[in-house]
Amino acid sequence: MRSVEVDDSWSFKDLGRLQTSYLTHDYHKYPAKFIPQLTARFIKENSLIGDLVCDPFMGSGTTLVEAIVNGRRAYGTDINPVAVLISKAKTTPIEPAYLKDQISHLLGDIKSSMGMKHLGQMSLLASNDVHLDLPDNNRLGYWFPEKQMVDLAIILSRINQIDDQDVKIFSLCAFSNILKGCSRWMMKSVKPTIDKEKVIADAYKSFVHQTRRMMIKNDEFWKILGTKDFDCVVDNVDAYKMRLKDDSVSLIVTSPPYVTSYEYADLHQLTAIWLGYAEKLSEFRSKFIGSIQKCDHLSIDLYSKLGRKTVNELRQIDKREANGVERYFFEMQMCFQEMHRVLKHGGTAFIVIGDTELKRVGIHNADVFIQTLEKFGFKVYKVIKRPIPSKILPLTRDKKTGRFIAALKADRLAYPFEYILTMVKI
Repeated sequence: MRSVEVDDSWSFKDLGRLQTSYLTHDYHKYPAKFIPQLTARFIKENSLIGDLVCDPFMGSGTTLVEAIVNGRRAYGTDINPVAVLISKAKTTPIEPAYLKDQISHLLGDIKSSMGMKHLGQMSLLASNDVHLDLPDNNRLGYWFPEKQMVDLAIILSRINQIDDQDVKIFSLCAFSNILKGCSRWMMKSVKPTIDKEKVIADAYKSFVHQTRRMMIKNDEFWKILGTKDFDCVVDNVDAYKMRLKDDSVSLIVTSPPYVTSYEYADLHQLTAIWLGYAEKLSEFRSKFIGSIQKCDHLSIDLYSKLGRKTVNELRQIDKREANGVERYFFEMQMCFQEMHRVLKHGGTAFIVIGDTELKRVGIHNADVFIQTLEKFGFKVYKVIKRPIPSKILPLTRDKKTGRFIAALKADRLAYPFEYILTMVKI
């Protein structure tokens, strides 16, 4: 893959945050988020109005939003419940006046509940008169001071009383996005790191600001889709178990996770704790593709010769990590088989992936993917190599471990570019 020349036309390097955060794309921060202009270009150039567009690793739902605003039907799935929450919020326009009234009522109710804090923090936590949705998780006190815990519990309790599911999901998405700022988590760190000097944000003010910002974006979204019928399914199943008919998808646009994708679970752990997605971080991690914390025993047969070679090379250095990479390649193999099943003959899959390194062993994902995809009946139409100056990624790794690390401590960029694999089902 080294012979492929960089195509700067796919970098979108001239776009600033304002251009890439239009509509609902700015609802929630998310690692490795697609630039919406990238997915829009795929969709407009390779599908027709009414076609079904699929993203088996939908993440925060960028592909789904671009599909429905451009008149296509959309199906996306992700095993991460945080991704499902965000994607549902981002793909659901709500009538602006109604939403404004609902959020105004919610904020007033929260403020009124917080007025009881003259009782004192501990007495409020123990009060029988005030119901608080406070998770029973020992990591809560690690990340959050008591004041923020109480305030966040009040906010979550009132959100959970909302009857309208669309408004409830909208509000939960806003709640999720303020958690990092309201915690001890170091804001610029790509790893879960305590910042002892951090000025922790006020939960109520943060929630007010976040909901108002999202309402502005919802207004934009409503003007495009509010009065139109559109078809969008947000699913929560593995990418190799999609609930789609054979030969039903016209276009696949996706960016699969990398070999250490379970690290992304760390970045979402605050939401997972508060919304009860997992009692333990290890349990949450185990859901992600290629996780070394899965307990089942698969019979693995890799189709890619390069994939087998990579695993064997890594096994000489670290057997546990090698097992994780082997499992990752095998689970991606199952996903590719599923992509082939649902895609129409002659349909195109755009798969965006970069190479990386683990324990100083090169992980050439693009080449492994191509070898695997060809085994299932895909043909390479084109491979594009694009710089990624705008993609939101943890861009730095430690050369010894290959894992994400704080930028100030890192010695190199992890993904200076990535590949767009254009694969056609033959």
